[in-house]
Formats: sequence, C-alpha cells, structure tokens
Amino acid sequence: MASNSTVSDLRKVSEVTDDEITAAVDAVLADLASKAYPLAKGWVLDLVAAIAGHKASQDALLTDWDAYKRNMLRTEILLAHPVKA
Repeated sequence: MASNSTVSDLRKVSEVTDDEITAAVDAVLADLASKAYPLAKGWVLDLVAAIAGHKASQDALLTDWDAYKRNMLRTEILLAHPVKA
C-alpha cells in the first residue's frame, strides 16, 4: 500500500481491523496527546494531527454525546493517513 493511503484504504485490504480502529478511538478519548499511535502491522497514526485537521472532531470532543464523539472520531481516523514505521 502506498504511504498516502488512508486508514479506510487499509481497512479495505485488511491491513487494519475494525477492532484496531475502535482502539484508536478509545485512545483519543483516553488521552488526546497520543502522537504516535501504533495502529497495525507497522502502521503508525498521529492522532493529534488527525484530530487537529478535522474541525468537526474537535467540536465533537466538547460535547456530552458519547455516540456522536465516537462517530466523528472514527470518521476522522478512517480519513487519516498513517505512515509505515
């Protein structure tokens, strides 16, 4: 896979699982300071940069709606571009 692939692209070719994406969402909710999050099979995702580039995810973190937060964070993680470590 090319280095400009999104997490969604990696999910489609089974490089990343749904459980690993859910774990990344949990990591953001637990500690947004996670810069180099080990996603899967040598792929690393900068969670801070992913969220910083997505205003809707930033806004979602300020709400009390857990399902909305999770959906917005999952969307942003799917759109993010991890790098191969």
